[in-house]
Amino acid sequence: MREEILFTVDTPYRRPLPVKGWYFGEPGEKSLAVMGALRGNEVQQMYICGRLIRSLEVLEREGQLAPGCGILVIPCANQFSMNVGRRFWAADNTDINRMFPGYDQGETTQRIAARIFTAIQGYRYGVHLASFYLPGDLLPHVRIMETGYQREEEALAFGLPYVVLRRPQPYDTTTLNYNWQIWDTQAFSLYTHETDRVDQAAAWQAVEAILRFLRAKGLSRREVSSPGAEPILFREDQLHNVLSAAGGLLLRHRRPGDVVRTGDVLGEILDPCTCTVLERLRADCPGRVFFTHRAQLIAGHEVACRVRPEA
Repeated sequence: MREEILFTVDTPYRRPLPVKGWYFGEPGEKSLAVMGALRGNEVQQMYICGRLIRSLEVLEREGQLAPGCGILVIPCANQFSMNVGRRFWAADNTDINRMFPGYDQGETTQRIAARIFTAIQGYRYGVHLASFYLPGDLLPHVRIMETGYQREEEALAFGLPYVVLRRPQPYDTTTLNYNWQIWDTQAFSLYTHETDRVDQAAAWQAVEAILRFLRAKGLSRREVSSPGAEPILFREDQLHNVLSAAGGLLLRHRRPGDVVRTGDVLGEILDPCTCTVLERLRADCPGRVFFTHRAQLIAGHEVACRVRPEA
């Protein structure tokens, strides 16, 4: 294991913050890069990287990494926002994961993205431990951008229950996943259901998924204790969005993973002052709940639930 400072970030009124990476395997080899927290509330993603570093340290010490294997893990690239409890860059509220591949003469987050991309470019595989753009709970899954360069069958090796193929929108073209794909890295975004707090069981599920992937790709000799799930591959636009028509207090009746039938009540929206039921959210198809809004308050025309249709 080799710990090194990849670059430093200048911050106002504070000392420069180092962005560190942990490298395993043979020097100069670029097999897999794992990127953790790019946002200041991604505590779970940083924790997963820490657990992964401990596991890789054991594999390397026991000689279980394959010859010619090189793995880089970057737990956090946004300590500044994490220190002050902000999701995006604290100085100007911009999102580092909307700045790739970066610009080394641009604004602060553009320069950070450029330095990150320089450090992780050229790897055969890339895993981004991402947080979902909608605040809520969702089923663990691997997400791939449909860039034309992707090989979605590669994601089956993680052994997570679902692999989601996303058709990129214009705003997706500045994400890490998209740019990794364009620059010849097979990139995967791995999602657990937590972001700003640690869920140890979900974190270990993510670590095991990465170790399972290493084994499947011949980068590790160690068998993973759990065989993983038989993944289901589907396109994100197959999900049915259940939108709120009214704003108010949200009481969820269903959670991710629950099986529902057409017409089942997924939740209720109440008047916050009188608790009068303003709306009952219902499933419009039989299937499995994939995502639910978590916050107790919800505005009108927000995604309250997402249901994956099942026969």
